[in-house]
Amino acid sequence: MEKSEDHINGGEKQKDEPPAMALNHVSRLCRSVKESMDFYVKVLGFVLIQRPQVLHFDGAWLFNYGVGIHLVQAKGENSRRLPADRDHLDPMDNHISFQCEDMGAMEKRLKEFKIKHMKRTMKDEKIGTAIDQLFFNDPDGFMIEICNCENLKLVPAGSLGHIKLPLDRHNPPLEIGIGKWKPCMHD
Repeated sequence: MEKSEDHINGGEKQKDEPPAMALNHVSRLCRSVKESMDFYVKVLGFVLIQRPQVLHFDGAWLFNYGVGIHLVQAKGENSRRLPADRDHLDPMDNHISFQCEDMGAMEKRLKEFKIKHMKRTMKDEKIGTAIDQLFFNDPDGFMIEICNCENLKLVPAGSLGHIKLPLDRHNPPLEIGIGKWKPCMHD
């Protein structure tokens, strides 16, 4: 029997809700697909996977940790959209964040690869939670965050929808009773 959200949640599905979704991939323009591919594979542990043969442009697809990264060779006008300053680190700027189980090991890895990074810890004394963060750029200047953000409890703040958590992935704790949540199960 296929498990659905309706089955798990006693048929509570609202009629205007979208079907279950999850992040599939992030696409990045690159100055050099090879250089970016080496970075994501060697530093972050992504795995090169086959792209559909119908794609007739320079690029590479990588996958790991339940998410893909699609690298696309920048050419002509596309090149102007790449970050001009590859060394700028500002946690308030656009970035993608990956959850990490061992922040110390990740920081050591960044040092081994001589990757400039910024480290910070955000503490909430009131609830006794701390989040460690590492910020650094890929070879094209796109910022990446590595964190242990699962330490932060998810507390819905007035959203009309349901928080949907896949049961087959690592999730932050959720404040049950304040908001609605729905586990997503896949066979």
